[in-house]
Amino acid sequence: MSRTMVAGNWKMNTTPTQGTALVKEVMNKVPNPPTKVVFGVPAIQLLAVQKLVSGHANYAVAAQNMHQEEKGAYTGETSAEMLVDAGIEYVILGHSERRDYDGEDDELINRKIIRALEAGLKPIYCCGEKLDIREANNQEVVVGKQIEQAFSSLSPEQVAQIVIAYEPVWAIGTGVTASKEQAQGMHDYIRRMIANQFGSEVAKGMTILYGGSVKPDNAEELFAEPDVDGGLVGGASLDAENFAAIIRAIKPA
Repeated sequence: MSRTMVAGNWKMNTTPTQGTALVKEVMNKVPNPPTKVVFGVPAIQLLAVQKLVSGHANYAVAAQNMHQEEKGAYTGETSAEMLVDAGIEYVILGHSERRDYDGEDDELINRKIIRALEAGLKPIYCCGEKLDIREANNQEVVVGKQIEQAFSSLSPEQVAQIVIAYEPVWAIGTGVTASKEQAQGMHDYIRRMIANQFGSEVAKGMTILYGGSVKPDNAEELFAEPDVDGGLVGGASLDAENFAAIIRAIKPA
């Protein structure tokens, strides 16, 4: 089974009308993608986009967040059970913007991961270091701690359901991209860490995405690295031509 994937994180962009048009255009440009393609859309668009991709084996939808509780008096929040009932397959958790703007830490993210897995959602877990950490060459320590805390108390069977997205914070939305060597180095470290904690079979099957200014002109060389299984794409996922080119950069196994 291929572990490749290209996921687009639209963040707080596109109206429902624009989002529907964008999905249709991408699917028209790449009707039979060589990999799993996930649209990470604003909450208001989840139902409409899920309806568009329903029945297409290689297209799916991700929520950009969810609440850690099953239900309750949490105005404005969305539960894992609501997402599953709507046919949503994935949820993005731990994104650096949620950490920075909403104060989410890996203890909370761990609770969200557990809740998602219990409900039947597949988390796309984001981790990555800031520039000062990279400059001090402490990226493995920081990312390792993020993963260790976020995956605390999880079984190997649960971890096998998770997609990891390595996103160096210094490369998100900046136009700066990690070199293919930097990306491969961190992805190799993450896979070895997963193997040590949860077993080699889990590590070999795990999808590890690179996120951080992925564009059509760098996607192919990034995705050619042995431990880079695809990308979590930000700005380029909002342009159908660019996103289609990134999807096509994946080489079928």
